[in-house]
Amino acid sequence: MKLLQWGLLVASVSGLFLILNYITGVSDQGGVVDEIRLLSNEDVDALQSLQSSFKKCVRANGLGLQAVTGKDSCQVIMNFPRDTVPLWKDPTTGELEGLSFEFNICEAVATWEQVRNSTTILTREYIEALPNGWEDYAWRRINKGVNLNRCQNRTLCMEKLSLVLPQTPPYIPRQFDRCAVIGNSGDLLKTRFGKEIDSYDAVLRENGAPIQNFIEYVGQKSTFRLLNRGSAKALDKVVELDETRKEVLIVKTTIHDIMSKMIREIPINNPIYLMLGTSFGAAAKGTGLKALEFALSVCETVDMYGFTVDPGYKEWTRYFSESRKGHTPLLGRAYYQLMECLGLIKIHSPMRAEANRVVHWVPSQDTIRAARIASEKLLRRAGAGSEDPLRACSITKKQIKRKSTAVSGIRKSAVNHQKFVRGTTMYPLEHSPEHGLLCILPKD
Repeated sequence: MKLLQWGLLVASVSGLFLILNYITGVSDQGGVVDEIRLLSNEDVDALQSLQSSFKKCVRANGLGLQAVTGKDSCQVIMNFPRDTVPLWKDPTTGELEGLSFEFNICEAVATWEQVRNSTTILTREYIEALPNGWEDYAWRRINKGVNLNRCQNRTLCMEKLSLVLPQTPPYIPRQFDRCAVIGNSGDLLKTRFGKEIDSYDAVLRENGAPIQNFIEYVGQKSTFRLLNRGSAKALDKVVELDETRKEVLIVKTTIHDIMSKMIREIPINNPIYLMLGTSFGAAAKGTGLKALEFALSVCETVDMYGFTVDPGYKEWTRYFSESRKGHTPLLGRAYYQLMECLGLIKIHSPMRAEANRVVHWVPSQDTIRAARIASEKLLRRAGAGSEDPLRACSITKKQIKRKSTAVSGIRKSAVNHQKFVRGTTMYPLEHSPEHGLLCILPKD
């Protein structure tokens, strides 16, 4: 009897150990073992295939950058050439940034897949669908009063946000074909990309970057302009940068009373929206990444110009002003190269100036798809492993009211995507532990 009890105790402890290992997931101490427990052989092969193609792509296109395997099939370490001169210092320690950066390509393929299928514009239907949306979330998106911390007055919230908050998304995934995102790097003056940039279906610019006097370098077409906090407080100056006065202004931060006043009184007739973005952690921050995120959510293909991405490029300037400080250039360069070698974007720069440059060794769509499914399982994302296009919907709501999408001549691929997701609008959920989505289903 005692032997039986002892056996049951051992079995219970062993079972608990296995469950704890499963819950822990991919850990620093046993990443490969945990992968085998969570994934099928096909899943593991998919991740290894992705990592292999990715490393070859970085070697072929990274201008000296090298990607090596980390502790498991998800981690890659991006190394800059030893002669690279870092310019950014940590404001706390005063130390120069290093020449190596760790990235998780499983998180990248899983997260960017959701971005491609989501809307990145904040809407009224999104706030209305959130629990306590108007009372809590909406208040965080408007200028906060000294003694207030919640939107207890819905009318006040709606009044402040009404100028920048459409009922439903003004843009849908794959609405545009070829898009260009234009950064502000001084390396634009080393090329003449102007005509090339103007050939895109949509062009997205950043903050207060001027067009006039730089047309041969940066082009003159401007469809969208993404604004940070400082630029949002100077809307009257920003709208003067585009002579057509047709730029769509997308604000990535909160709305301010001063901004509302300008919209009402100047008046500013440009369409203005707030951005609802995805969190990428500490990978690469700033307006540049958010501009790429917006473009990838509405465009079939995305090319980037005017970002300091070449490893050998030692200057750190704007094309229209003096040198700038406060950025982490090497980290950003490494992350943009990661994006190119996952097939998300194409980089154009002084050292990559050929218009029809081929990005070699980009993983195939089949490889990325298989790796994305494996990554979702490994990361325990909402709906992992399911083929249902609505697999990641953590919150589902029916449409209460919706105006028909006023997009004339919508592209076939956009129509096909709408059919694939059954007309559902998807929004990223902030701080969702499973990176789930809020999904608004058609009323019918």
